Amino acid sequence: MRRVLLRLVLTLALPAVLVALWWVSSAGSENVYWPPLRTILKTFPDVWTGERWRGDVLPSVLRLAAGYVLAAVAGVALGTLIGSHRRVRAVCEPVLEFLRAVPPPVLVPVIMLFAGIGDTMKIVVIAAGCVWPVLLNTVEGVRAVDAVTAETARSYGITGVAWLRYVVLRSASPQIFAGLRQALSIGIILMVISEMFAASNGLGFTIVQFQRSFAIPGMWTGILLLGLLGFVLSVLFQLVERRALGWYHGLRAAARRPG
Repeated sequence: MRRVLLRLVLTLALPAVLVALWWVSSAGSENVYWPPLRTILKTFPDVWTGERWRGDVLPSVLRLAAGYVLAAVAGVALGTLIGSHRRVRAVCEPVLEFLRAVPPPVLVPVIMLFAGIGDTMKIVVIAAGCVWPVLLNTVEGVRAVDAVTAETARSYGITGVAWLRYVVLRSASPQIFAGLRQALSIGIILMVISEMFAASNGLGFTIVQFQRSFAIPGMWTGILLLGLLGFVLSVLFQLVERRALGWYHGLRAAARRPG
């Protein structure tokens, strides 16, 4: 219990200090673009009513989830294929490096040409940016499968789907989850960017509308909400990762244990 409380204090210490500094530094501000934090917090419940949560926040989260899941499935599937076959990797690597270097926001006008301006475009933009960390980490994880583990599995006759599930993907799972973690933050950024183009709802659209109408405290509440959304999703991801990679964290803890 004491260890949990200490960890909680350490986790909340820096955010508390930053909020306090923001509160003090902005307390007497008369700058329209830099309102006091107390004004922003007072505006928050007035802006983010139940109707706006249903009309803006929920659609954004659903688009993020759809694009993220699409990128995760495509990234793991293609990464496993490319990482398992040297010739496929040699053929695909130049193209992958070229596509990876293209910033996803630049593709928004192109994607709009064939996907329109609806939810499909926004989901495709999110997936196009999230897929790369998942794909590349999966490739490296599959390539790094331990040779002794692979030979032991073959000697026991483990092949086919069992080989893929219990040897390849299990060995590569720490790196796959590292890619998924990177993709989550990228997905939130692209969610906002995609909603700034020809959108009628969503967090990105709402923040831009506040900015254009000079409702600056409302704009800041949207930025705070995005930060809180990212924090909540990060915590949920950590819980899933801890459960899925319990064996891996157990091995690391045992390796650090003296004697």
